[in-house]
Amino acid sequence: MKKLFSVLFILTFTLTYSQAIRKYSNEFMNIGVDAAALGMSNAVTAQTADVNSGYWNPAGLLKVEDQQVALMHASYFANIAQYDYAGFAMPIDDRSAFGVSVIRFGVDDILNTTQLIDSEGNIDYNRISLFSAADYGVTVSYARSLPLDGLNYGVNAKVIRRVIGEFANSWGFGFDIGIQYETRNDWKVGLMLRDITTTYNVWNINEDEFATISDAVPGENQDLPETTEITLPKAQLGFAKKFVIHYDYSILAAANLNMRFAKTNDIISSDIVSIDPALGFEFGYIDLVFVRGGVGNFQNVEQIDNTKKIGFQPNIGLGFKYKGIAVDYALTDIGDQSVALYSNIFSLKVDLGTFIR
Repeated sequence: MKKLFSVLFILTFTLTYSQAIRKYSNEFMNIGVDAAALGMSNAVTAQTADVNSGYWNPAGLLKVEDQQVALMHASYFANIAQYDYAGFAMPIDDRSAFGVSVIRFGVDDILNTTQLIDSEGNIDYNRISLFSAADYGVTVSYARSLPLDGLNYGVNAKVIRRVIGEFANSWGFGFDIGIQYETRNDWKVGLMLRDITTTYNVWNINEDEFATISDAVPGENQDLPETTEITLPKAQLGFAKKFVIHYDYSILAAANLNMRFAKTNDIISSDIVSIDPALGFEFGYIDLVFVRGGVGNFQNVEQIDNTKKIGFQPNIGLGFKYKGIAVDYALTDIGDQSVALYSNIFSLKVDLGTFIR
């Protein structure tokens, strides 16, 4: 562990020196996966314990008992953007586990009108072409238990690929670290440090394509964009406890403190850290049917009259699990209480060991 943290510290110092740091970068990696988690407003850092732990907290992969796969699809911004996720996880031995996941967030069939007007000044609609703007994230996860009973850790290595048609593309990489601890009275605590080294992106700008839009508006687009991008670290601290009622019924209560190390519109905000709390619950019946709810994304929203109100995002969800197959649904932002748009999200999780034995 000491060697691991030393390497991560050296990478952080090397990559951030003299680079441009952005408050919001690679945000597609923060949307979330798994309708079960989204139905609980992402308050799952402490108790995540399946294939999706590779995203939420890789320490939870140690709870995977056999090979698992997960799939999710969601549409955002009135079906303009498509979000797809696939994950796989398996135990290596009784003290370690492995996982890999892929995320794609893209807008397809965008009209490219940079060549709409020909050299003689005529509009020619045949000169319109289509392109896609897509972001890809590939995460490889490793988890291992520590000598202290109930304490586990996990590490993510991430590769980021972003493509904007023929205009620009980038490669990036970064690391996450997660820890989970379960007390003897069944309280669970989790800590997830995202982009712990700062995730570093290098952009390649197509200068020929850039020239087609340079100075299209007089005085605009004179200089090439910056070619390096740094994603600041983030942290999620979570707590959870499951209560069993008469064997057949259970209630899982969870809370998260989601932290960014920059000043944002979060309900608790300072120059050093901004905190967005989230609360979630799950009501289960004989580990077969689940009803979920949660509230999060607490933001200070500025109104037209320059006053501010607190916006928040309530979510609900349903889940069914039977013979190794789990199907989950989430409806996010019910009641339109936040600036985000509501979305219907479905996900599937399958225990492969149930079918290949």
